[in-house]
Amino acid sequence: MSLDPTARRANIKDSIKRYFCSVYSGELTFDKTLSTPDLLNDKSVDRWVNIDIGEVTRGVITTVPLEIQCASRQDPEGFKLAQLTDTMVGHLSDTTQTDGMKRIPFYRSVSTGPDDWVLLGSFVVSEEITESKELYAPDNSKYIIIFATLKTASKI
Repeated sequence: MSLDPTARRANIKDSIKRYFCSVYSGELTFDKTLSTPDLLNDKSVDRWVNIDIGEVTRGVITTVPLEIQCASRQDPEGFKLAQLTDTMVGHLSDTTQTDGMKRIPFYRSVSTGPDDWVLLGSFVVSEEITESKELYAPDNSKYIIIFATLKTASKI
């Protein structure tokens, strides 16, 4: 027996990736910890974001922890890092909602064609969004980790 689409990790990952690629136009990596994005033509990158999915808890309500690592380099006072962190937290909140919690579309991503994604529901960014202090990588890049939890109804 196969899993319901609402309980598939592939759909969770693809939906999260689709959302962040649609709202953020800067350099994004997924599941690569703090590695600098590989770029063509020796383009210099002074800020980037990595998105990691944590330990998923599947159930009637599936819980998906996110770690969003915002990183900058050549940023003596951390101003670029602060701006980037604010931008990413902004993508996790929604002041137009009465509860302030962002809804992120949840899709079935495996289909017959590339434009044939089926909307299954939404992830709700729940609870608090927390941030680490400013940290330093071995190459002197600065980074802050944003922790958020997504929840969605599912059938398991």
